[in-house]
Amino acid sequence: MMRAVCVDVPGGPENLVLRSIPRPIPKDGEVLIKVHAAALNRADLLQRRGLYPPPAGESDIIGLEVAGTVDGLGQGLKGNWKPDDRVMALLAGGGYAEYVSVPEELLIPVPNNLTFCQAAAIPEAWLTAFQLLVFIAQVKQGEVVLVHAGASGVGTAAVQLARLFGAVPVVTAGSREKLQLAEKLGAAAGYNYKEESFVQGVHDFTGGKGADVILDCIGGSNWEKNVSSLAVDGRWVLYGTMGGRAVEGDLLGKMLSKRGRLLCSLLRSRSLQYKADLVRAFVDRALPCFSEQPATLRPVIDSTYKLEDIAEAHRHMEANRNMGKIIVTVTPQSEETP
Repeated sequence: MMRAVCVDVPGGPENLVLRSIPRPIPKDGEVLIKVHAAALNRADLLQRRGLYPPPAGESDIIGLEVAGTVDGLGQGLKGNWKPDDRVMALLAGGGYAEYVSVPEELLIPVPNNLTFCQAAAIPEAWLTAFQLLVFIAQVKQGEVVLVHAGASGVGTAAVQLARLFGAVPVVTAGSREKLQLAEKLGAAAGYNYKEESFVQGVHDFTGGKGADVILDCIGGSNWEKNVSSLAVDGRWVLYGTMGGRAVEGDLLGKMLSKRGRLLCSLLRSRSLQYKADLVRAFVDRALPCFSEQPATLRPVIDSTYKLEDIAEAHRHMEANRNMGKIIVTVTPQSEETP
């Protein structure tokens, strides 16, 4: 048996219940992970409310990224995984638990210099940012990338990756502290959307050209500002709708006049082959940068909560107070330095 966070009735954070359930058994091609730490994502809040169910056949337990140690091996594995190997993993579900079984293609070795808490902050957020920049937007050196929610988990990853690829990130955020964090990570400029027009800021920064790429998790409420901020032939990459899904107005005409491209992407619903290709590309191009001295890339952790305090962790994210990732510790060793 194992402890896991369950949701019997969709609703608020108070509906998250910690109970004992059967431990998963790894299938062919899977590795069983003893979870030391997991991380929160906005999708977790939606799933808790019944608005974002897991893909068919996946675990009903919330949680899209974990770090821990190899505890069991299924049949037919191709990799040289061994018990107690330190790993992090991208999940379609099952992260809020003491154990999770994962296809081996989605395992990533944890760099020796990272704790389990730091490693848990990487898989979903960093693979999402990497996917958006490399697979979807195909960002080029010197391009200006406007990153909304620049102090979020995906935002802090996107800023650093954009710099790594030779692009120029600029961000929006809702407080001076969040903008300062993003700029410390490499953002060339930042705009407080509560106090100023990011459209004017982007145009001033680019000399009227606009952003070549926009990474947008807001959606509806920002559509007109995004189009106004977009460069001719620019790419607007939509990966969330925190600001609503409905659009009213001349979206198509304005996009047509810019020759703009609206590219939409999700990661959780992708095929195993797509995710495996993404993991391999990330491991080749980005993972070594977490181990450099000094490190070129670093996960940003906002706060940590124990598994039994998962409801408080959800409330913290729902209040939009976090800068970087919110981590849930599952074992006492999760924060220890390797």
